[in-house]
Amino acid sequence: MMRRIARAPWEVLKRTFGWLVLFEARNKLLLAPSAVRLRRFEDAETARLAAVLGRPPAALVATVIATHRRPDALREAVRSALAQTVPDHVVIVVDDGAGLPELVADPRLFAVSLARNTATAGVVRNVGIRLTRSRYVAFLDDDNLWEPDHLAQALAVLEPAGGPDAVYTALRRVLPDGREHDVLSVPFDRRRAAHEAFLDTNAFVARRTPALHFSRLRRTPEVLPREDWELVRRYARRHAVRHLPRPTVRYLVNPESFYTAWDGPPPPG
Repeated sequence: MMRRIARAPWEVLKRTFGWLVLFEARNKLLLAPSAVRLRRFEDAETARLAAVLGRPPAALVATVIATHRRPDALREAVRSALAQTVPDHVVIVVDDGAGLPELVADPRLFAVSLARNTATAGVVRNVGIRLTRSRYVAFLDDDNLWEPDHLAQALAVLEPAGGPDAVYTALRRVLPDGREHDVLSVPFDRRRAAHEAFLDTNAFVARRTPALHFSRLRRTPEVLPREDWELVRRYARRHAVRHLPRPTVRYLVNPESFYTAWDGPPPPG
């Protein structure tokens, strides 16, 4: 009984604000020092790699692929990105300090490697965003694939007058043996997002604005919510986000990936 009474305020806060919102507030308080250090590193690496690239890759859409020690999967992800039917498109691969494998030669493909491993996906993706110039930015992890019309489907929603600022498609979850597990398709609701992490950035294409950057908090696997959730919830504060219920992403069910469990684990306590 006493334990139930002691937990009552926490339960009220969860219902009022959402457990993901509360956990993120805690993360910002506890992990702030890591974010300061990583922001400095991100700035320095962006400047260094911009000098290496010279002219920044520019197109209507820039796709950012973050990678770390998955050479074979990375080649497949790059191939699916380059196979998009949208012609005005560049792809930038950002390696998190492990070194890059040999990749296909293509004038639309650019690949860089950070000076050291950050183990922080948000920083790796942010470098890719900052090194490119485009109206829209898309994201693809090194162990996932797109259908050839992924970007075309997104742009068909984004480009017309009065369209939203961002769109995300449905996600086809695929088992390691290639069999389809299911299709995840959840309409966007920012209030629901306070309680559930239902959107993965592999399916997300957004207009480039100052709000389009990932959290720089160093999130170990047990830290919830993930940087995908933080980006979309913050971006949606002042930008319209729409769901397109068409599966254009092949998402590998990987025990190490948060979105393998779409709703996420229940909040501790």
